[in-house]
Amino acid sequence: MPPDPSALAERTVVATAEALRIEAGFVTHPGIVREENEDHCLVAPDLGVFAVADGMGGHEDGAFASATVVEALSSIGAAVSAADLMARLEDRMLRANAALWSAGQAQGAIVGSTAAVLLVFGRDFACLWSGDSRIYRIREGAIVQLTRDHTEGRDLFERGLLSAAEMATWPRRHVITKAVGVRDLPEMDLEQGVLNPGDVFVICSDGLTGHASDDDILLAAGTSAPQWACDALLALTLERGAADNVTVVIVRCGLPAAFPRRASAVTVAMPGPAAGGSA
Repeated sequence: MPPDPSALAERTVVATAEALRIEAGFVTHPGIVREENEDHCLVAPDLGVFAVADGMGGHEDGAFASATVVEALSSIGAAVSAADLMARLEDRMLRANAALWSAGQAQGAIVGSTAAVLLVFGRDFACLWSGDSRIYRIREGAIVQLTRDHTEGRDLFERGLLSAAEMATWPRRHVITKAVGVRDLPEMDLEQGVLNPGDVFVICSDGLTGHASDDDILLAAGTSAPQWACDALLALTLERGAADNVTVVIVRCGLPAAFPRRASAVTVAMPGPAAGGSA
């Protein structure tokens, strides 16, 4: 079924990074089961920053937490080098973490958010993440998850204490082990590399991966324009029940001339209004 336009916040944005042209699309939706959207995302091709944040701690605190992360990232400004961009990212994440840690301490509760961030400067890219929001890269027809889920299930699987089959049904498999704001200093992992023309990055909250497989993501995003792929993945998730908030950001590098050239000054994508029980 097609997405409900009234429940979405979406635009297509375009920028140029030296020899590679960057096109990005995004979509965020509360899903079918939940009334509120605790996800936020950032699409800032002029800054080379793309991010998804999924809040924790209940509706009000979860939305506040993810918004705090995105607002901090949106203040990065224009970097002069890849190293400068990374330093700015680290500073903003320290600020966001301090604000959420302080809020949690004041409430005697956890106020945190996952964060999955893609940085692009020229031909360099870096992925930084905390929690179970993911970043995939599609290159030459193959999809690879660049991030590693920070969950109890994944930790036990990698330690050899759970098999893949056991991890899929283990009751605490989705419990987050790292997130922004849950400790006094942020804990983020890093993966970095060099861009190839044609690379596609998919950044998403677990509301997508709870219903869509890697093959589903590859089929939608591998050869399609980013905004079309975002809409298609949302429609698929809604069709399969959308038990959680769903946010998808797709970034394509070195877009072939066959795709339309569009531009927008919009860089920050906030959640759309809450949807009803179906879409």
